Amino acid sequence: MKTQAWSEWRLFPDPRQCGILVAPVGPGCYELRDGEQPILYGQSANLAYRITSLLPKPWGCGTRRNHDKRDYVFKHLGKIEYRTLACDTRSEAKIEEGILRSQKEYLFKD
Repeated sequence: MKTQAWSEWRLFPDPRQCGILVAPVGPGCYELRDGEQPILYGQSANLAYRITSLLPKPWGCGTRRNHDKRDYVFKHLGKIEYRTLACDTRSEAKIEEGILRSQKEYLFKD
C-alpha cells in the first residue's frame, strides 16, 4: 500500500458553466476549503462520484443525506477549492480520512 500525494488545490467546478471535476474514479479522500476555512472532508471507493454528490440535483449525483453541505457548496461555487488523494484501497482511504479528521476543525463535522 503506497498512498499517492495530494493533488493541488483546484477551484470546485460550476456545472452551470461546464466545469470539469478532476478526481480519481477509484478509492481515495477529498478535502474542501473556502479560503483558509476547512469546510469538509471525506473518503469513498469511487472518489469522483462521491465529490459530485456535493452538488444539489440536477447537477449532483448520489444520495447524500446532508443537504446543508450541498447547499453550502453550491452557494459558494467560485470560492470553494478541493483537493484529492488517490488510495490503493478503501481501507487505506478510511485511514487517511481519520488523519484529516484529527488535524483540523471543519465547518461540517461529518
